[in-house]
Amino acid sequence: MLIDAHVHLDGYGDRLPAALGDIERRPILTFAVSMDPGSYEVAERVSVESPHVIPAFGIHPWEAHRWAERLEDVDALIEEAPMIGEIGLDRRWVEEPEKYEPQRLVFRHFLRRAAACDRIINVHTSGAETECLEEIVDHGCRRVIVHWYSGPLDVLRDMIDAGFYFTVGVELRYSEWIRQVALAIPDDRLLTETDNPGGLEWLTGEAGMPEKIADVVADLAELRDTAPETVEALVAENVRRLMDGDPALDAWVDCLAS
Repeated sequence: MLIDAHVHLDGYGDRLPAALGDIERRPILTFAVSMDPGSYEVAERVSVESPHVIPAFGIHPWEAHRWAERLEDVDALIEEAPMIGEIGLDRRWVEEPEKYEPQRLVFRHFLRRAAACDRIINVHTSGAETECLEEIVDHGCRRVIVHWYSGPLDVLRDMIDAGFYFTVGVELRYSEWIRQVALAIPDDRLLTETDNPGGLEWLTGEAGMPEKIADVVADLAELRDTAPETVEALVAENVRRLMDGDPALDAWVDCLAS
């Protein structure tokens, strides 16, 4: 089974039925991350219709300043969500220093609660890789997916030592640095993603559909000198290991095994 470990389904708008058609046809086990409560509602609704969609609740660092003073309003969603994300810090695309402390407050709030219920977290680290690593380790989160890592290789190695998993996505085809990162990720920590629909659109102007995850698998296979089927099986095994033992994810573990 193909795995897309980071997608914003709410971004598809009118194209959502076509995107879900892609997901069910392949099929593609899809981690539907959110930016805020509104986007989580979309992911949750879709997950009822599609057995291959896992809804994840988070407050994206770009939205953190809107929620830092009312985090109690989202605690119920954190408790109910089977997975947490997208959460994290951003020092690359967010240039306003006054937004950095709200990001920390929101990130720490989610980390405390994710650690308490041992949820998988899906983390944005852009430009704040070391700080994210320190916060995650300090809070004791055990199951960590780092989304679209593009930072220094020495910090990547520290994250590997801490037991994190890493997604590689559509930028692999366009960036030599991402290819270096992808080669540095051990087999047993490798995941795949698209970050679509916006991931591919940011790179090429083309809104990415779920089927693009097959291109990521093919590009990874070529880079690592193996077959696409080998990468697909490897990533599926890594996801199975990551989700194993979490009763909130039992249905999707069964989906992987079917």
